[in-house]
Amino acid sequence: QVQVVESGGGLVQPGGSLRISCAASGSIFSIDGMGWYRQAPGKQRELVARFGSGGNTYYADSVKGRFTISSGSAKNPVFLQMNSLKPEDTAVYYCYVPGALWGQGTQVTVSS
Repeated sequence: QVQVVESGGGLVQPGGSLRISCAASGSIFSIDGMGWYRQAPGKQRELVARFGSGGNTYYADSVKGRFTISSGSAKNPVFLQMNSLKPEDTAVYYCYVPGALWGQGTQVTVSS
């Protein structure tokens, strides 16, 4: 079964930017359904952004206009560019690939 590993998180000041990446242990050839979730302390995991069929994209209202999901290669299938970060974006971010195991996530902390 394919496993994913997220990377690129870190500590950033409010208003800053980060780009997080997802690496897959197997080759991924379809972006349909791939996306990013996040989970803040004490909260449920929530969908942040994903690809729909035909390459359409969906964003949570809280990140629209600030985050951009993009596709990459078969081994690095999906990225998330996060701009104008806010403290409420602080969470562990998880890459979702249909059929793959969840990874450990990458911590994003937005704080001054």
